Amino acid sequence: MSAKWLELLKEIAPNVTRVAVIRDPTRGPGIGQFAVIQSVGPSLGVELRPINALNRVEIESAIEAFARSSNGGLIVTSGGTGQNRDLIVPAAARHRLPAVYPFKYYVTDGGLISYGPNTIDLYRRAAAYIDRILKGEKPADKAIAVRCDVSDDAQVAAMVDSTVDEFGRLDAAFNNAGVMGPYRSDLRQHPRKTGTA
Repeated sequence: MSAKWLELLKEIAPNVTRVAVIRDPTRGPGIGQFAVIQSVGPSLGVELRPINALNRVEIESAIEAFARSSNGGLIVTSGGTGQNRDLIVPAAARHRLPAVYPFKYYVTDGGLISYGPNTIDLYRRAAAYIDRILKGEKPADKAIAVRCDVSDDAQVAAMVDSTVDEFGRLDAAFNNAGVMGPYRSDLRQHPRKTGTA
């Protein structure tokens, strides 16, 4: 998914040659997603600059300094950046930086474009699945884990075929790629917003 963020940014802003990547370097997603973006950057002719999302003052000053030169764009990774979206989204707009975000709520807050999972749907499906388990269904009878390279169409097709052969259908598939570290979050830091699209 991280490589797609850079591809989308180049698609919507072809003149972009410099990209600031806002990430939390202490969390697995920030580390792993930046590494993937770094691996794709040269093939798209893009110079990357990480911006560490550790404190609001540093984020704002780093975006401002980055925006002083032309042909810049912005990618925001998942994991540790969402609590600063009220700073990041307006800063990108103010400095006229085309930006790609990991979740729809950034766009709802005024961001340009997002590419990522529909988290509301994932939570809704997870709740329904948990409800079925609590009512006595056995999880092992309803789900399987299949290892495959999601960038290889043949492997994905084989995964879908094996699942349909086993269960008669495929309700959902989850890509659990990436590097994960310990998750630390204080829920009091997250803004409380509700709504559906």
